[in-house]
Amino acid sequence: MIKVIIVEDDPMVAELNKRYIELVEGFEVQAVLHSADAALQMLDTCAVDLVLLDIFMPGMNGIDLLMKIREKGKSIDVIVVTAACDNATIMRALRFGAIDYIIKPFEFDRLKDALANYKELIQVMREDAVIEQKDLDHYILYKDHAVNVQLPKGIDRNTLKRVWDKIQSSQQKIFSTEEIAVQVGISRVSMRKYLEFMKEIDVLKLELIYGTIGRPVYKYRCATMGTQLITRYF
Repeated sequence: MIKVIIVEDDPMVAELNKRYIELVEGFEVQAVLHSADAALQMLDTCAVDLVLLDIFMPGMNGIDLLMKIREKGKSIDVIVVTAACDNATIMRALRFGAIDYIIKPFEFDRLKDALANYKELIQVMREDAVIEQKDLDHYILYKDHAVNVQLPKGIDRNTLKRVWDKIQSSQQKIFSTEEIAVQVGISRVSMRKYLEFMKEIDVLKLELIYGTIGRPVYKYRCATMGTQLITRYF
């Protein structure tokens, strides 16, 4: 049985995550804790395999807790479950050894897939002395089963991919809503919803462009980490 603790300051979210975990065979929730400090104390005294960790918490945040777990050299795996979707936080979590990163709000299937994949990886590691590359690709890199996160109402997954593919293939480094709408073949009103969504998740940046003649206009530009951030939505 894989022993899990949930570290989440919102009691309702923590209870929901607990119920989710209890639906997946092979996992046992040892405790639900509402602060990183409480989790750190428990980890010093109890054997835990996996932590479901929020980032935004009063006092010590989730990244700080993850850092302290690594500083102590504890053999504990961490899956981050958080609303934090900025590239700096994601990169810090991954660099400090988070094995997965799930962005709220998420569908149960996303967490279920993460837990099932983790359970299979643990079984393989315990049973096989030598691991083949294809197994690493399957369990660590998720190459053979894509996992998608929930999209806001009014955003279609296929259309989002069409828009993103057109942005990537376009010769224009900076573009207006109307320009990309014409290229994709949807209305300017519809396109604005997709571009605003991509701006909200830090895939695009909105800039005010001053021309030589006329009023300045707002145009979009791809963020540095745009591709890494948006692929989880396809």
